[in-house]
Amino acid sequence: MNVDDIVRGALREQAAEQPPAAAGFADRVLAVRRRRRSRRIALAAAAAVAVVAVGVAMPLMDSGKDDVRPSGGGGVVVEKKTKAHPDQSPPREEISVGGTTLVGYFIPETVKKSADTAVSQRTYHLLNPRTGRYEKAPDWSWVAVAPGGRTAAVLERDLPASRIGLLDLTTGKVERWIKVDHGVAGLSFSRDGRKLVATTYSQNPDGLVKAEGDVEWGQPMTSSRTGFYVLDVASGDAAWTEIKTGGLPGGPTGGTFMNSRQDFALTDDGRHVWEGSPMEPGYVFYDLTGKKVSVPAGYTYLSWFVDAGLSPDGRLVAGDFAGKKWKTSSYVVDAKTGHPTEVRGQQLLAWVGNKQLIAWDIGKNDKNEFHQRLVLVTIGSDKEVPLSGFREGNDGDAGRWEPLFAQP
Repeated sequence: MNVDDIVRGALREQAAEQPPAAAGFADRVLAVRRRRRSRRIALAAAAAVAVVAVGVAMPLMDSGKDDVRPSGGGGVVVEKKTKAHPDQSPPREEISVGGTTLVGYFIPETVKKSADTAVSQRTYHLLNPRTGRYEKAPDWSWVAVAPGGRTAAVLERDLPASRIGLLDLTTGKVERWIKVDHGVAGLSFSRDGRKLVATTYSQNPDGLVKAEGDVEWGQPMTSSRTGFYVLDVASGDAAWTEIKTGGLPGGPTGGTFMNSRQDFALTDDGRHVWEGSPMEPGYVFYDLTGKKVSVPAGYTYLSWFVDAGLSPDGRLVAGDFAGKKWKTSSYVVDAKTGHPTEVRGQQLLAWVGNKQLIAWDIGKNDKNEFHQRLVLVTIGSDKEVPLSGFREGNDGDAGRWEPLFAQP
């Protein structure tokens, strides 16, 4: 029984008690897990470093065609269909490899609200599992997709939201709403999909300001984050924990340095929540009551701004940009020892089993560091397989799409 079976069973039992979904709502991601953090990546060429070779077969793919290949990180070998569309950017048809699926993407846009205020707003495009195509879902400001890629938790357009929707991606309909007393602006599923952490804010964390004389929009100098909910997906039961926040240095409240949006996520075992931090060591961990705790085993070398995070077996951690053996490459780090291994890819986005990853990377002779496409990379191999077409523009430019992935 997977997370979709659990959710659907609970929804059927409680459907009679729930109010109907509001008219006009459609489908859509993230992920992001959590939202993606944009960052400039310096290109560098340096002396080669030792790489630990791990023998893994590289799948071969034709654009738009299914290719059945073994995948997984050991144990029982499970065959999964592989789909790639190197000619599509943004993608129109499903991209998936080894069970890891691009379940959607969003396009950010700065929407001006007044002379000195604006908001960074996402327009989502979600994969319809029935048609295998990405469909625009303009109703959602935030989307987190559960493992399996058929159920999503969504927030309505205005943040912070007063309720969380559970969306069936096949039908595009919200099957159930979960009301909350504290406004929510960020969502992230646990590894098994049974829990959902919702980050609460008193104001929209994607708000932007422009000081007098400034040309560009920027983050406000304070954060309105208030805490987090941990919800049981099947029952909808939720407990809120307050996390007091100071603000950015130099801001009117002083306090801890953090971004205006700094969402929480769950550890793989669901026993702790954690947040990224711009200050060393780069993260803070809490128990479910909000008490700060020491770093759990396996998380010491976590990089909060690297989306791929821990491998499914917890033995490896996706790391930062390397650029040593190859012009664009990243580190994969042993979760226990911290030993780094260099792998192709400019920015690591999602694991495919325990030996491969989906990454952003530039073309072989490309001089524009932001002209990126999705590729499949393998630890111990210098080859990479294109999965999507190239993104245009520079970091932060309007129209550049940001991916959302779901694992099996």
